[in-house]
Amino acid sequence: MNLAPLVLIFVIFYFLLIRPQQKKAKEIKKMLDEFGKRAIKWFTAGGIYGVDESVETGTVTVKIAENVRVKVNRNSIATIRTGSDQE
Repeated sequence: MNLAPLVLIFVIFYFLLIRPQQKKAKEIKKMLDEFGKRAIKWFTAGGIYGVDESVETGTVTVKIAENVRVKVNRNSIATIRTGSDQE
């Protein structure tokens, strides 16, 4: 009976902290695996919108305008541009 509160606390931590964090990590990994498969519009953590041009180990060349390309760290890609964000 003395272990019941500890088990309850662990269960609460699992469902409120650990499980959502693992789910978010899976989503980020899936998103980063999309590089190079098709031209996807991305939003970087630094505020740059662009389309991925080429993928190298650890870096991505992102086209942000006509004849303008920048290399960004692969981990700096924040989200995929969706819906009304796309032009």
